[in-house]
Amino acid sequence: MIKQWFLAIRPKTLGISVAPVAVGSGLAWAELGSMLWLPALAALTAAALIQIGTNLYNDASDYERGADTPDRLGPARATAQGWFTSAEVKQAAYICFGLAFLIGIYLASVGGIPIVVIGLLSLASGYAYTGGSRPIAYSATGELFVFLFFGLVAVMGSYYLQTAHLSLNALYCATALGLQAAAVLMVNNYRDLETDRKAKKLTLTHYLGTTNSHITYGLLLLLPFLLPLLLSGFGAGIWLILILLPMALLLLHNFIREQPGPIFNRYLAQTARLQLLFALLLSIGFHLA
Repeated sequence: MIKQWFLAIRPKTLGISVAPVAVGSGLAWAELGSMLWLPALAALTAAALIQIGTNLYNDASDYERGADTPDRLGPARATAQGWFTSAEVKQAAYICFGLAFLIGIYLASVGGIPIVVIGLLSLASGYAYTGGSRPIAYSATGELFVFLFFGLVAVMGSYYLQTAHLSLNALYCATALGLQAAAVLMVNNYRDLETDRKAKKLTLTHYLGTTNSHITYGLLLLLPFLLPLLLSGFGAGIWLILILLPMALLLLHNFIREQPGPIFNRYLAQTARLQLLFALLLSIGFHLA
């Protein structure tokens, strides 16, 4: 049962919540020369809990709406496989959201009203992603949602916790991480395009079509590598991220070459890994002369 719950939280994609908090905190550390470790760890944990809660609610909701069928190309889902009932999976999601809320109370005591607003919006959006009568995941706005909350909000919110202000450097980093997070979702939606259409889950890839989806994925992957041109106050170490450019180009090549199928499960995990490595190298680069 532990293994099934582990698979249900979708561990291969959890980096999209960890990476932006790490970058926001790392940027602040580099600029200030010190780190508030407890708020940083609390923000990291809360972000991961919100993503896990969103994933679990998505698992149950997709099953109830008929989006998870035997024809689905993605990894096995807990509710569809019968490992747990939809009520059990939703209950687990609520527990994650509740724990994130409790951590948010502490974060609000550190960061004040802006963090309260960010926390409440993040929790509401985590539910709204597949909950309610008009879920975000069933529209063309999924990538925008991911860009905003796993990019702008996560990076700039964690940066604000450390510094009590915002900066252009934080905005540029947030944009880069958000674009890569959106790329992860685009792989997921491109893989499931046909089965999603049958379930009336009309995502951005449905409206873009094949060629434009290829172009969009390429932009989401590659534009973040322009980040060193925008950042100010750092040495050559920030160019360390270019080590990952061949990996990004290979992912784009594979995305264009392959037809949607199970192979995209691998590309999904690799895109998420690219973002996590990008965040790691960028955070290291902040501290290199």
